[in-house]
Amino acid sequence: MNGVRHYLLALQFFTRVPVTGRLAEWIGFSPQMLRASAAHFPGVGWLVGGVGAAVFVLALQGLPGVAGALAAALLSMAATVLLTGAFHEDGLADVADGLGGSVDRSRALEIMKDSRIGAFGAIALVLALGLKAALLASMAGQGAQAVAGAIVGAHVLSRLAPLFLIRWLPYVGDSGASKAKPLADAIGGGALLVGGLWSVPAAGLVLLTQGPGRTMAVAVACALAALVMARMFRRRLQGFTGDGLGATQQVCELAIYLALAWQA
Repeated sequence: MNGVRHYLLALQFFTRVPVTGRLAEWIGFSPQMLRASAAHFPGVGWLVGGVGAAVFVLALQGLPGVAGALAAALLSMAATVLLTGAFHEDGLADVADGLGGSVDRSRALEIMKDSRIGAFGAIALVLALGLKAALLASMAGQGAQAVAGAIVGAHVLSRLAPLFLIRWLPYVGDSGASKAKPLADAIGGGALLVGGLWSVPAAGLVLLTQGPGRTMAVAVACALAALVMARMFRRRLQGFTGDGLGATQQVCELAIYLALAWQA
């Protein structure tokens, strides 16, 4: 039952799904529980990706042509953003502002804590969201089933990557002010195993809907994106922040869509 409580806590923390009343009382809360919930990041991706895939498929049925595919992609993205509260997109914008705004480590971290969005953050969001919409729309020709598998797979697998950052990099955010600090404490191999168990069926779904070649491309693209982000955080910040985890999820999701949309 602890696993169920940890999963529901992850939903409560990383989505706008209402977990209140007696259910919230049953789940409980502690820093240790929040840390344990990190293993279920990919499990949250199943819900978010499932909603995004359903919206895309339904919209595509009534919106024909290239413009219809783009509209379906935008509606799908809007649904996932509403469901998560733009949690990860906000992290991407903060990281872009911090790393783009200063080469000095301390100043970059200070900028990342500022809730206001700057030029680098706005540009990063526009480019990331625009690219995501274009890639999803370009995949519409593969069929609704293939795109649905891509959306679910991308949301699950991209949420596995941040677990490796938590495992292998030190946390360099504001320990006193960050609500996510318990998540940043080093996680063990068991948490990675749980995250992997959530992710294996998602990889199987991609394999079923996209074939072995594209599935291998997804694995390589996601791993490379995560490695690039980890190397950048180590070099520029000497570790990671909560915003860095959100940015990594977004970059890995984009890398997966790019791998699936690419015409070899």
